[in-house]
Amino acid sequence: MTNYKNILYFLLCLSFSIILGASVYEHLAVWPNAFAAPPKSLTMFQGDYKLNPGLFWRIIHPITLLLFIINLIISWKTERKKNVLIAMTGYVLIAVAAFLYFSSEIVSLTTIQYENTINQEIIDRFSLWETLSYFELTFAVVLAFILFMGLTKAADKSKRLT
Repeated sequence: MTNYKNILYFLLCLSFSIILGASVYEHLAVWPNAFAAPPKSLTMFQGDYKLNPGLFWRIIHPITLLLFIINLIISWKTERKKNVLIAMTGYVLIAVAAFLYFSSEIVSLTTIQYENTINQEIIDRFSLWETLSYFELTFAVVLAFILFMGLTKAADKSKRLT
């Protein structure tokens, strides 16, 4: 009985780690190049062979949310419940912020028509987006620590890890 709970908890931690890894990758490798000289530098998001991170995010977020829900249910009467509940609540807050601001703003920025001159307004908008996104990423890292700490707790109510 405990084994499947541990596997599902591990899968949740893995899924959340994939999100963190992708976020760090975007912040280090994608966004600095995309906004180096906008709107010219935004061509990486346009055309037949454009970068399309939206597909990845539309797949990983529902999987992660489903794993959170499953783990919350199976951990409800265990010490892990607190870790799952805190991390899930924070994750939902991040998802709401992404829906209300981050996703729509980045789509708006990356679909701006090509121009050969640098547009300071785009740079300013991206700078705000990037700053807020770093706060969001830092919050997600804190949530990951809380979630990972649940791995040190027993999967069943009657058992304790020593």
